[in-house]
Amino acid sequence: MKRLTVLLPLLALAAVLPAPAASAVIGGSVATHGPWAVRMLVDGKPECTGTAISREWIISASHCFFETAQEIADERIEFHVGSLDQRTGKVVHPVQGSRKGSDVADMMLIKVPPMDVTPAKLLASEPVRAGQNVRQLGWGATCTGDENTCQSDVLKQSELRILPENDPRCEGIVEPGGTDFCAESVSGVPAGGDSGGPIMATGAGNEDTLVGVFANSDRERIAGGGDVFS
Repeated sequence: MKRLTVLLPLLALAAVLPAPAASAVIGGSVATHGPWAVRMLVDGKPECTGTAISREWIISASHCFFETAQEIADERIEFHVGSLDQRTGKVVHPVQGSRKGSDVADMMLIKVPPMDVTPAKLLASEPVRAGQNVRQLGWGATCTGDENTCQSDVLKQSELRILPENDPRCEGIVEPGGTDFCAESVSGVPAGGDSGGPIMATGAGNEDTLVGVFANSDRERIAGGGDVFS
């Protein structure tokens, strides 16, 4: 996993600007709340998940915007927003040339025309901590094997518990000493199609607080994400 620190100024910028496959949930449950969740499609096919952090900015994973090491053209990308069912969401397209990413962080900001959505709170008051439960959401695969055949039409969620950074189960999921975190499944695990999707704080008053961006998993028990606070 790559370090995320250099992207934080971009996150702050997106929050204040004025209006003008990748890796769904195997197991888990159907989500009943997620007005900020965004489905990303490439050439009309489901690809990734993202989060609206303002009316004009979406955050997702950088790797969702490349194939065979080549950047995917803006005109091939669309986002479905404003619905928990990706088939009924309103379609918006990236503003040409608006992407803001980094070579050292698996996060990407994408500007879009103003969306009629309730954005997620951008930052938690503190980084995630070992033992903390979080909620991950996405429209990705609900099966193992050919994940393209079982992408979910409805938003699903898994519950994860943050692991200590030196937990041996995190090997290959996060880079030791980095700013990313890994977590174990409490119920469900994210998979193909969830990349870039929101990892949200849980508990009273934290329902819409974005704490991470999902990056990868072993499709069984362990998932990794980027900490948007660190």
